Amino acid sequence: MQVNSEPTTQEAPAQPARAVPADAQAGAAAVGRQFSAGDAEKAAALRKMKLVALGLLIAMAVVFVFAFALQKEYPWLQYVRAAAEGGMVGALADWFAVTALFKYPMGIKIPHTAIIPRRKDQIGASLGEFVETNFLSEQVVQEKLASVNIARRAGEWLAAPAGADRVAKEGAAVIRGLFKVLNDDDVQAVIEGMVRKHLLTPPWGPPVGRMAERIFHDGHHHKLVDLLVDRAADWVSENHETVSRLVSERSPTWVPQFVDGLVGDKVYIEFLKFVRAVQSDPNHQVRQSIDKYLNDLAQDLQHDPVMIARAEDIKAQVLGDPEVRELASRTWGTVKNALLGAVEDPDSDLTIKFKAAVRDFGSRLVNDPELAGKVNAWIGDAAGYLVRTYRSDIAGVITDTVARWDAEETSQKIELQVGKDLQFIRINGTVVGSLAGLAIFTVAHLIFG
Repeated sequence: MQVNSEPTTQEAPAQPARAVPADAQAGAAAVGRQFSAGDAEKAAALRKMKLVALGLLIAMAVVFVFAFALQKEYPWLQYVRAAAEGGMVGALADWFAVTALFKYPMGIKIPHTAIIPRRKDQIGASLGEFVETNFLSEQVVQEKLASVNIARRAGEWLAAPAGADRVAKEGAAVIRGLFKVLNDDDVQAVIEGMVRKHLLTPPWGPPVGRMAERIFHDGHHHKLVDLLVDRAADWVSENHETVSRLVSERSPTWVPQFVDGLVGDKVYIEFLKFVRAVQSDPNHQVRQSIDKYLNDLAQDLQHDPVMIARAEDIKAQVLGDPEVRELASRTWGTVKNALLGAVEDPDSDLTIKFKAAVRDFGSRLVNDPELAGKVNAWIGDAAGYLVRTYRSDIAGVITDTVARWDAEETSQKIELQVGKDLQFIRINGTVVGSLAGLAIFTVAHLIFG
């Protein structure tokens, strides 16, 4: 495409987002096949500026022809001719300079022209290096983040009801999306594997024994013993007839009935005394025997192979393969149904508490300078790490993107963005050339006559 050539009509492959004027479409077709509504407007403006610059050049040429032809009859036209001549030279020189950026002038492969198509990759590499050096600097990013005070802004947004509602809504969408993606069988297999690895594979005896040893050593079991003794004392106190009947039923048949009654009463009284003595005396021999038994049991669970094996047998009976699978299935089903039900209901306890927690966290970010400072520091450190670690990869996106562009397409893209301003160079060159030609001719005429 020549800078001053008339545009050719080409059909765009995709409809723009909004109506594009016909002259805009024609201008866009002059610089590329694919264009949006915004690009089409830029292309139309570029085409108009090219026509203005070309019109000035033609005007200067017409003025030069008439002035050159009539200057002998009208000597003052020599100044007009000089001005027009300088304007043509300036216009042609700047046309050449602008055109040489994007293509070969008039299709002639003059050295150091068509700079952008020929040096596209070098330009992309230089642009990527420039961005990496000047923009993807750890210090620059951290200073910018520090000046923005992200924690306070985020806190103000989260503290507002609309912000909390938005977070809850997006969180619910994420949870629903995860449940749609996740396969129930796979999740249950993971839960089953975790149960087997962390609950079934390790032996139960030693850890249970160590935990029991700490409980018994600190005396936490005494409350349970007290409860059992109290219940036993209450039962004995309320079951006089039952104790007497048991004694009578187990006495020999030849013993008289009144003797059974006396013996039964005596056994009941002694039994009640014994239970109440255990109940009232924290250092009773029975309590000490219970303590000794429990401590021995805790030690056996840790060190006695027979007791450890018994604990493993109990574990195998309680949590066999069917039980583990059922536990995994029931656990996942419960969690899934509970979460789905909670996120679907905006008035559920989980949703309400989650929104309250979000608003509370936002308020703390606004009102707690220490917390906000920690959050800002964390964000700055995270951004600094990302920039420090991936700055070359981020800048490489620019280099790789430009490298994938076609040379002609790259030239068209750049010309579309800056071409309108570059056409002002041609216009200014025409004006400055005219003034320079007039000034040079005037000075020369004054000096040499």
